[in-house]
Amino acid sequence: MTVYVIDDHPLMREAVVMLLRRVRPGVEVVELSQLSAIEREVADRGEPEFFCLDLKLPDTVGVSGVKFLKNQFPDVPVIVISASPAEDAEEWCRAAGADAYIEKSAGAAEITTALRSMMVIDSQLGELDEATGELGFDTRLSKRQKQLIVMLDQGLSNREIADQLGISEHTVKVHLWRLFRRLGVKSRTQTLHFARRHGLLSQ
Repeated sequence: MTVYVIDDHPLMREAVVMLLRRVRPGVEVVELSQLSAIEREVADRGEPEFFCLDLKLPDTVGVSGVKFLKNQFPDVPVIVISASPAEDAEEWCRAAGADAYIEKSAGAAEITTALRSMMVIDSQLGELDEATGELGFDTRLSKRQKQLIVMLDQGLSNREIADQLGISEHTVKVHLWRLFRRLGVKSRTQTLHFARRHGLLSQ
C-alpha cells in the first residue's frame, strides 16, 4: 500500500517523505501539491495506507480537504500536518474526520513518533472476534494504554496527563490516537463507553 503526502511546499513534502522512509525503509510514497489529483493518483499508484495532508492547499478551504478524503476514502486514516496551531484547527479537523493532528513546528522527533504510530501493522492492533466482530482480548492493551483509560475516566485533560506522565502534550495525543485505533473508537467518550462495556476500568 501507498502513503500519500499532500502539501504544496516542496521542502515540507520532502521532509515528511524522509521521516516516513526513516520509519519504514522502502515505503511507497506519492507526493502531491494539491488535492485535485488524488483520485487519479490512487488509481495509478495503488490503495492508500494513510494520507499526510496539509490544511492550506491551493484547492482547499478550511477543513474541506479532510472532508473530501474521508468522503472518498472513509476507511483510510488522515493525519493533518499543519502550520496552524492545534488550538486553532485541531478540533475542526477531528470533527471533519481527521485521525491525528500535528503542528509543523512540533519538530522531527515528534512528527516521526506520530508517523510511526500510523504505520503500525494492523495485525498488531488486535484481532477481531469472528463471531462478534469485536476486539479479541487475547491481544492485551499495554500498561500505558490502561493507564490512559484510567486518566480519561478521571476527566484529566491532555495537559494534565502530560504533566503526570512527564511527557509532552503532543506525545499524549499520539498515545491516545493509538489507543483509539486499537479499540476502534474516535473519541474519549467512546473510549470510556467501550472500557465500561468490556470491564477495562476494573482491571
